Amino acid sequence: MKRRRARGRGRCRVALERGPLRRPAPGSSALAQPRLLKATNTLAEVAEIRGDYPRAARLHGEGLRMAEELSLWGEASLRLSGLGRITFLTGDLAAADEFHGRAMWMASGQSNKVAEHFAEVGLALSARRRGRFELVGSHLAKWVDWLRGVDGEPGLALVLAELGFAAEQRGDAGSALRLHLDGLTSAREIGDPRAVALAFEGLAGALSLAGDTAHAARLLGTATALRESVGAPLPPAERGDVDRITAALREVLGDEAFTAELERGTRMDPKNAL
Repeated sequence: MKRRRARGRGRCRVALERGPLRRPAPGSSALAQPRLLKATNTLAEVAEIRGDYPRAARLHGEGLRMAEELSLWGEASLRLSGLGRITFLTGDLAAADEFHGRAMWMASGQSNKVAEHFAEVGLALSARRRGRFELVGSHLAKWVDWLRGVDGEPGLALVLAELGFAAEQRGDAGSALRLHLDGLTSAREIGDPRAVALAFEGLAGALSLAGDTAHAARLLGTATALRESVGAPLPPAERGDVDRITAALREVLGDEAFTAELERGTRMDPKNAL
């Protein structure tokens, strides 16, 4: 399973370098458009990871048009959520909420739980960015058991991370630690280094709040090294939590001690980081 995912990520990187997608010619195979629709989503996800938000938005928009033309409303909902993610990352929370709200309404009408979950995660992201931490639980807690029941894959790790960050920002170190440890288990099961890095970043916030600041700084270093190992460092728009936790740790440890612990963390084996 892990090898198949790795090959898939490799194909995504190659495809992204090939330039813009071309629509199938009139009269071409009926299978061509659904395949192209899938490709727009894959390439949009790679562009988002790289921080190329204009390209990601164009690809999601193209995918939305194709999904609507084909009356694939579940796919249309996912593409609306994709546009919501990009507008969220570029700072337009009102537009992000509109996209995600439309996507959730469309998915609910189709009884498409996958698309509905994806849309509601977007609403939770926006709620946390606005400081509405209580809404994060309202949006996400109900999805945890569902994701476990359907082998939630990356979705479960992200939901647990968001719940953990919200708990930390509410000042609940114990709940934050528990949620991020659960998220780390999920991330390790799917074998995604970026998901593991996210769990370490969350644990760094929880440990910082609990007073274990040196360990927290090391975990940030381990997370940074993990992301760099797969060529996916955090783009500036996704550094909010890491920058917030880093600032708190620098204030307690001082620049020199923080940097030393961070560097130590980059050399640690992720399997032994805790």
